[in-house]
Amino acid sequence: PVPGPAPATVHPFPAGKREATKAANRTAILDAGREVFSELGFGAATVRDIVRRTDLATGTFYNYFPDKESVLRAIVAETAVEVRGRLRETRARATSLEEFVGSGYRAYFTFLAEDRASFDLMRRNAGTLRAMFDEPTLGAGLTELVDDMRAAVERGVLPPLDVDYAAAALFGAGFEVGVRMLDRDPPDVEGATAFTTALFLGGLDRLR
Repeated sequence: PVPGPAPATVHPFPAGKREATKAANRTAILDAGREVFSELGFGAATVRDIVRRTDLATGTFYNYFPDKESVLRAIVAETAVEVRGRLRETRARATSLEEFVGSGYRAYFTFLAEDRASFDLMRRNAGTLRAMFDEPTLGAGLTELVDDMRAAVERGVLPPLDVDYAAAALFGAGFEVGVRMLDRDPPDVEGATAFTTALFLGGLDRLR
C-alpha cells in the first residue's frame, strides 16, 4: 500500500496560547524581580527570592533568564525605553535653552516620583544602577541626549557648546539629583527641577 502523509505534530497548546504563556511567565519574573530588588537590594537578592514571588518553578526561571543580573537589566531596559521616549518628545518641543533643560528634567523627575516601581527600585539600588551607565540600556539614553542637543544647536535652541561634555553633565546631574530627590518625603519634583536647571544654565553662562 502507498504510505499516507506523515501525521502532523500535535502540540498540547495552540501557538498563540504558548506565546501568551511565555509572555505571562516573563512578566511574572520581572514583576517579582522589581519587588525583590526594591525590598532586599540587588546585592542581597537571589534567584530563589525572585522565584518564590511567582507560581513558577526554578527551572522555568532559567528558561527565561540565566541569572538575577539579566533580570535587572531587563527591568531597567523596559523602564528606560518608556522614560527615554518621554524625554525625547519633550526635548523636541523645546523652543529655548531653559525649556530644553527644564522641561527635560521635570519630565524625568516626575516619572521617578509617580512610577512607584521605578521609585522603589532606583532608591534601593542607586549604586548598582550607577555602575550600569556604560551598558547599552542606559548608554542609549546618553546617546539620544547627545543627538537631541546637536539638533537643538542646529535649530538655534541651544548655543554652540561642547555637546559631549554638556550631555554627560546633564545626564549625570539628573541621575544623582533624582536619587537625592527620592530620599525626600514627598519627592520634591519642582525643587529638583529648579535646582538642576539653574545649575546647568548658570554653568553655560560662565562658559560664555
